[in-house]
Order: sequence, then C-alpha cells, then structure tokens
Amino acid sequence: MSTTSDHTTTAVPGIDGRLRLLLIEDDPGDAFLVEELLADSGLDVEILHARTLGEARRRMSARIHCVLADMSLPDAGGLDLLREVLSLTERAAVVVLTGLADAHLGVRAVALGAEDYLVKGEVDGPLLARAIRYAIERKRAEESERRLVEARIVGRENARLERGLLPVPLIDDASLHHHARYRPGRRRALLGGDFYDTVQTADGAVHLMIGDVCGHGPDEAALGVCMRMAWRTLVLAGHTGGHLLATLNTVLGHERRSDELFTTVCTLTVDPSRRTARMHLAGHPPPLLLAGDEVIAGPEEPAGPALGLPTELVDQSAWPAAEIELTDAWGLLLYTDGLIEGRIGQGSARLGTEGLVALAREARRTGVAGGALIDALVAEVESLNGEELTDDVAVLLLSNQEQERP
Repeated sequence: MSTTSDHTTTAVPGIDGRLRLLLIEDDPGDAFLVEELLADSGLDVEILHARTLGEARRRMSARIHCVLADMSLPDAGGLDLLREVLSLTERAAVVVLTGLADAHLGVRAVALGAEDYLVKGEVDGPLLARAIRYAIERKRAEESERRLVEARIVGRENARLERGLLPVPLIDDASLHHHARYRPGRRRALLGGDFYDTVQTADGAVHLMIGDVCGHGPDEAALGVCMRMAWRTLVLAGHTGGHLLATLNTVLGHERRSDELFTTVCTLTVDPSRRTARMHLAGHPPPLLLAGDEVIAGPEEPAGPALGLPTELVDQSAWPAAEIELTDAWGLLLYTDGLIEGRIGQGSARLGTEGLVALAREARRTGVAGGALIDALVAEVESLNGEELTDDVAVLLLSNQEQERP
C-alpha cells in the first residue's frame, strides 16, 4: 500500500525526492489513519505497509528512510518486536507508534535504539510528520557521529603504524637535505606495501633504502614495516651490500604469509667523502641522479633478483654492487614503481623511467628542488595518468647543500 500527498511538499533535509516510509501495522484502520495524517501534513511520502514482522522483513530495503512500527503484531510484540525491527535497519530511523501509553516502556524503547515513541490518539498530522523528520535527522546525525568515531579510531591506529612505516631519518650531517613522500594506492588508506629508510652510521656513511612489497593491503604494509626495521637494525649493526640483502631475503622467507610474495629493494650507501655512492638493486628500478639541472637514470646493471627466492638458491653474490660517481652538487632520488607505472593519456603506454627523467629535468630547469620537486613529480604523473595512481608510491630524495635551490 502506498500513498502520495496532494498537498504542499515539506522538504526533508538531506533527502533527495520523496521520503520512503515502512509502516508496520496490523490494524487496517490505524494504517489508514496514519496515511490520512501524513497526507494532511503536506509531507511528500511514499508508504509501504507491512502487517506482520515477516512481511516487514521482506519489504525492508536500503531505500527506506524511516520505519513507523506498532509494538503489537500477530507474530511478535513488545520490546522483542522492537529489537527485531532495529536489527532489520541500518540507516533507517525507527519510530514507535503504539496504543500503549506507557512512559517507562517509551524510555526503554528509546534506550534500545528507537528515535521516538509516540502514542496513537495523541498525535496529529503535523506532529507525526515533524517526529518523522526529526527522527531521520537524528539517525543521520548518529550515523555521521559513528563514522567519525570509527574514522578517528582507524586514524589513530594507522598513525601508530605509520610511525613504523614512515620513519624519522637518522642523519647527523647539516650539509645533507632529506625529503620523502608516501602515497598509498588503496582508497582512503594511509598504509601500503612500500617502505623506505635513511640511516647515517658512525663512520659518516649515509645508507638509503627503498622497497616495495608486491600488493598494497594491510598485510603488505605490516611486512613492509618488518623489512624496514630489519634493514635499519642490520645497517646499525654494520651490515651492508649483498650480505645485508641475503639476510633480508631470509627474513622475508620467515615473515611472509605466502611463498609467492616478493619484495623489490634498492639500497644506496653514500661514502663519507660524499663523492661516491654504492648501489645494490634487487629487482627494483634504479634511482635518478641529479647534478645541477641535469637528471639521469642510475645504472640498471649490475642487478640482482627481487627478494623472495628460497635461501638455498641465492647468496650474497646474487646482488652485486654498482659504483656511482657524485658531482659537487648532487641528488639521489629513489622511488617505487608506482611512480612510473601510471598511464600516459588514454592509451596503454606507461610513463617508465625515461618519462620520469624527462619530468624531473623539466622541473629542475624551472628551479624546483627538495620536497617541492617530489610533489611536482607526483602531481604531473597523476595528471598524465588522468586520475590518482592506483599503486602505492614512495619517493625519497637525498641531496647535498649545493643541490638545494629556492
């Protein structure tokens, strides 16, 4: 049964179009009276009528804005009936309309989750319409508050994890500038499978690392934290190069949930003289080298496999080193493949390392440096892609003082 008011429409805030009401009432006379009252109130409403709880289960849908329920039906009654009705609704407000003028029962009904408790014979059209509108708005406010609380809880938990995933660099050299950015690929997420770190050891060498766990969910994020902390611990204990990567490969084998899960890694060790850097690649794209306005891609060879192979198949010799000469003004930009796998326009072509080099050159020629350089690159890559990037993106930039520009 449905009815449409012929009177002036009264808008319901936050609802586009007609209000949809599920009336749970077994008495045809009372149901007709409700329709008449709402028609006289001017509320633009579509009424679905259910005579039993079983029928209400069948008629309930996400399109219902409000449920107007009696507390005495042929197949249920009292507070048990109300509990059943509340269990059927997620977003809809519930208003009790009953013949029981019991204040104590009304308080208990509201405590259970009903938005209001009305007594038949004590309401007229305007009062009933107002009660329905207010109930819907209270329900919307409650839902917004619930989501806000959940978002705050999730935010606090993510912030706790971020303290492990996004570390504070350990650098004690005023001539060096460190910048990093992290963008998760999951919608509304703060965490993903990319990880990075920077540590200066007692001998003055600065060690950089960036890695990418395949996938970008919470499990991958947790594994990324584990790999980063293992790397930092090993570096501080004096391990570097192929031996360090072989140890990380062992750690990954024990910590991953699936044998198919792998991790790519790029490590760089900047010599205390700041004139050379030693690079190891484990299935990861090479960094970009900045020398003044010039930008070039680092060497792709020699390189080793991504981490994740059985330990009996690889040892430290699987990841040979590449020596990189640094100029007076230098910068090292490490990134994960999410930055270069974005599309160029509507086709299937990907940006790739060469495309990223071209974007970085153009940005450097306009005087962009430091964190602004990373932001400009990410923004331009997303612009070329036509939308936000779907994969996680991590970017790490270390440069000496001469490389920094306003």
